[in-house]
Amino acid sequence: MSFIEELKRRNVFRVGIAYVLLGWVVMQAADFALDLIDAPNWIIQALFIIGLAGLPIALFFAWAFEVTPEGIKREQDVDRSTSITPQTGRKLDRAIIVFLAAAVVFLLLKPVGQERQADDAELAATPPSAATGLDQAAAPAPAAKSVAVLPFVSLSSGEDDEFFADGLTEEILNALAQLPELLVTARTSSFSFKGQEKPVNEIAAELGVRHVVEGSVRRSGDRIRVTAQLIRAEDGINLWSDTYDSTSADTIGMQEDIAEALAVAMDVVLDEERRQAMRSAGLRDPAAFIAFQRGLKASREAHGEAYQIEALLAVNDYFDTVLERVPDYGPAYTERADAFVHIINDAATGEPTLDNVPPDIRDNAYQLAVESMALAQENAPNLEERRVSEFDLAVITGDFFRILPKLEAYLATDHCTIGQWFDPMATVFGYAQELVERLEPIIECNPLGPVRRFSQARAANWAGNPELALELTTAALERMDHPWIKMARIDALVALGRFESAEQEIRRSLNDPFYAFLNGAKLAAARGDMARAEEIRTALLEEFEMEQVGGFADLQYYAVVGDRAKANRLAGDIDARAYGPLPLILITMWCGCGAPFDLEATPNFAAKIEQGGLPWPPRSTTEYPLKAW
Repeated sequence: MSFIEELKRRNVFRVGIAYVLLGWVVMQAADFALDLIDAPNWIIQALFIIGLAGLPIALFFAWAFEVTPEGIKREQDVDRSTSITPQTGRKLDRAIIVFLAAAVVFLLLKPVGQERQADDAELAATPPSAATGLDQAAAPAPAAKSVAVLPFVSLSSGEDDEFFADGLTEEILNALAQLPELLVTARTSSFSFKGQEKPVNEIAAELGVRHVVEGSVRRSGDRIRVTAQLIRAEDGINLWSDTYDSTSADTIGMQEDIAEALAVAMDVVLDEERRQAMRSAGLRDPAAFIAFQRGLKASREAHGEAYQIEALLAVNDYFDTVLERVPDYGPAYTERADAFVHIINDAATGEPTLDNVPPDIRDNAYQLAVESMALAQENAPNLEERRVSEFDLAVITGDFFRILPKLEAYLATDHCTIGQWFDPMATVFGYAQELVERLEPIIECNPLGPVRRFSQARAANWAGNPELALELTTAALERMDHPWIKMARIDALVALGRFESAEQEIRRSLNDPFYAFLNGAKLAAARGDMARAEEIRTALLEEFEMEQVGGFADLQYYAVVGDRAKANRLAGDIDARAYGPLPLILITMWCGCGAPFDLEATPNFAAKIEQGGLPWPPRSTTEYPLKAW
């Protein structure tokens, strides 16, 4: 008998084939399991080396030993007339068939696994531009007349000098923004570079502009010296620069001169009407714009406070100071209304946040909000901002007759202004795709502002395009870190059925327990896992020693887990309170689960829907198998 025939007789070939197939299947399963727990790569490498080292050992045992009814014996001790190697060979054949079938099944499922694995890798390490093809080479060239006004550097050390420099910067920025030919980057984006030592060309590339304004401010007593320059980003050429010496009494004239000189340097033709528009855009009062800058900073900080409403009410002292000095400054009225709108929403949803709010403010928050918003409309610096204020005021006052025409008119524009209520009204009531497109110029004006990027991704998901939502959040997270953008990303992953990736993202990036609860419960509901959803809610309640999460979150929770009775009861409680329809719109938008409640449970909200001719129910961005309505 030849050596090859002897290898066949002793089943060495069969053992080798079975070993390799079994090893391949085991390695694939191990790779999947280790990836789920984020195990280091060296573990799978070690398993491969161990498996490879075991192959010659298995072949040696197949050659040197034989399985007999009495157990394993050395092959030379077995009588060939009683050998059962043929039966062992047939068993190995069946094992090989089973292993081959397992390999075929895995290969058929591999494309889905690869897609999710690629998404997980993207979450962990891949630059978003590479994952989505949104690279800078594909981005449109900046507009020829586009500019970012960077925060002027304060060269003085007085307590208010930095706020004075910021205020002067914003006055110049606001004046330039009145010129339709110019694309002027919003304050949020340009001020994000404050204190950074970045080359001008890199800043311009990030902001999508061709020009950058830099400057410095020095104050000494009543004397002020301002230096400003306009730089062309592509080659660093200084197109214009000048130094201005002035006094506090003449600051207004100085900032007007700077703004007009910058406009002329960028080939903008100025007539008296445009000069007047530029002059009317600002505060024209140094003490007022210091107070306004202090208020803006305090407002940003207040939105992260545990006692947010109390902090926002304290912030209003700054805006009241502004309005005492400049009673017709519309933006201060808009900022001032924010605290009162928070009180209205929290009161309607039954949030336990109003205990320390003075009764005269708590009981009159609606009137105070309407008053501030009406004055913001009356004193808006231009037509676009006036129309935005009119829309927000119509929503707050419940004037739903005019909602759809005003919404459609706004969606047909392309200016950079957006109000508080365009986003929820467009998203919930059938204009999500139009909102995605409308937000493009707004993001172009404010490329580093996270809220509108979040709104655009959420609108894309509502429009039935979670793939686009995923691309938008990927691109946004490459440039900024914001929990809302991460939440929109998780919603898109859940809508796409990529549950493992969504769970990984929740564990990795949502540090806020409230946000983690919202996304975690919705993920569990999308999987149809009621026990896991209840576990997540119970853990949050125990962590903060609460009896309920609060109407805003709990209504979403009961909707996605399909508890119709509790969802309707909560919605009815909100609807029965003053201004209840407003938070019900917000809850519907954040839930993305279709109708979170029945209209019959919310008669006041239903009346507003009928009054405005608004479509209902809205679409659901995700299939929730536990929800039967």
